[in-house]
Amino acid sequence: QVQLVESGGGLVQSGGSLRLSCAASVRTFTPYVMGWFRQAPGKEREFVAAISWSGGSTTYADSVKGRFTNSRDNAKNTVNLQMNSLKPEDTAVYYCAAGHGSNWLSMSAYHYWGQGTQVTVSS
Repeated sequence: QVQLVESGGGLVQSGGSLRLSCAASVRTFTPYVMGWFRQAPGKEREFVAAISWSGGSTTYADSVKGRFTNSRDNAKNTVNLQMNSLKPEDTAVYYCAAGHGSNWLSMSAYHYWGQGTQVTVSS
């Protein structure tokens, strides 16, 4: 069983930055691919970013590429999402997820989910 707890959300002005963290309560963190998804009001949950178990491979949604950076610290069982140049359209609840699936962009690859953290970007 893996428990994930996100933190770091909040209210920020357009162009600002936030850093989300996800702490995993698990005996062995390294086998899991870690992903970030987000869900805006009235919209489906969408892929944001994912990182391999080693941290050596990352992938991003086109909408955040160049602005968001995903990283992980396996010694601390944490994954972080640095979000820069935020836009109002980034406003959503952000979810951390862990899994073993091969299609990182799909929710079906992830078995465990956090409760989410709200990010609001004002214009």
